Amino acid sequence: MSLFQDLWQFLRPLSSGLTESFTNSCDSGESDPCRDDAAALTLKFAAMASILVAGAAGVSIPLVGTLLPSNSGLMRGAKAFAAGVILATGFVHMLSGGSEALSDPCLPEFPWKMFPFPEFFAMVAALLTLLADFMITGYYERKQEKLMNRSVESLGQAGSVISEPDREIGSGLLDSGFMRDHEDGGKLHIVGMRAHADHHRHSLSMGPEGFEALAKRSGVSGGAGYGHGHDHGDVGFDSGVRHVVVSQILEMGIVSHSIIIGISLGVSHSPCTIRPLIVALSFHQFFEGFALGGCVAEAKLTPRGSAMMAFFFAVTTPIGVAIGTAIASSYNSYSVAALVAEGVLDSLSAGILVYMALVDLIAADFLSKKMSVDFKLQIVSYCFLFLGAGMMSALAIWA
Repeated sequence: MSLFQDLWQFLRPLSSGLTESFTNSCDSGESDPCRDDAAALTLKFAAMASILVAGAAGVSIPLVGTLLPSNSGLMRGAKAFAAGVILATGFVHMLSGGSEALSDPCLPEFPWKMFPFPEFFAMVAALLTLLADFMITGYYERKQEKLMNRSVESLGQAGSVISEPDREIGSGLLDSGFMRDHEDGGKLHIVGMRAHADHHRHSLSMGPEGFEALAKRSGVSGGAGYGHGHDHGDVGFDSGVRHVVVSQILEMGIVSHSIIIGISLGVSHSPCTIRPLIVALSFHQFFEGFALGGCVAEAKLTPRGSAMMAFFFAVTTPIGVAIGTAIASSYNSYSVAALVAEGVLDSLSAGILVYMALVDLIAADFLSKKMSVDFKLQIVSYCFLFLGAGMMSALAIWA
């Protein structure tokens, strides 16, 4: 029985400490001489409008920018700038915010002062993001493969046909299920759609664009049914599914942080605090929206899908401000429950965004072959990367 008694003596203060931590609250003990509820309420409405406009503008600019060539220097610079913004958001804003909340003096000594929880939660979030990235990508890959197999079977009903060596074909045969395999003295040889598709399946992007990519790799311009006018270049799986997955996970990480900063502004009763936050958070949402919009644009979603993601991002922080305003009279930002929730969510969001920025944005572009052989592109991209990270980091002075 001594073992159980010792175990109970250890667990008893732990259970009582955890119960007490979620029932007790702590106050700063300072009175705010600038408190003015009426003026603060007016400023909160102004903040909701300003942040909404800034976020909507930031997320919309890259979506409109898809009219520009995707491989142009301007667009690549914008992508590097967005990657820097996301990296700084994770390290400077979210991880520091989580560390500040979970190291607050209002939290009990045990367990919050006994272990580096912010960094631990960030690490766990990064590993879980890796797992989610792998599983979601695999799901989309299997879905795409099934779709392509059905397309190949429907297009190959006539069987595999080999034409005469001197037979010439036009782009219209793309719609009949045949592709150009190679040229031999100006004459074309035709192979069955299934064999060609099996050989190139690993290089296809999603949907009909995959067939266009296949045609381009074989040396044929887009056929009548697939002439989208996009410059895909070396189209790979990353150009389709990867960008969809990245945009979805990225929005999940950004939205959780947006709710927190919105509530933080909404519960404030001090105009002296709210005024600088309006400007800082407006720029904050603009840059975050620009980064997210660039990822959504690369995913090439349907117009409805892109609009839904942009709308959801734009309204999240204003909704957080509205929630904070509604609960301002009863909300205690120094309560243990509020500090733990803020610290954990900020730390998890930091891990998600740092992973996405380093693995799916920076590494994907800066370690590519195109970047390694183009010195001018390297200079432009690195300058925009450091500019985005620097500007987003500077906003931490105010927000």
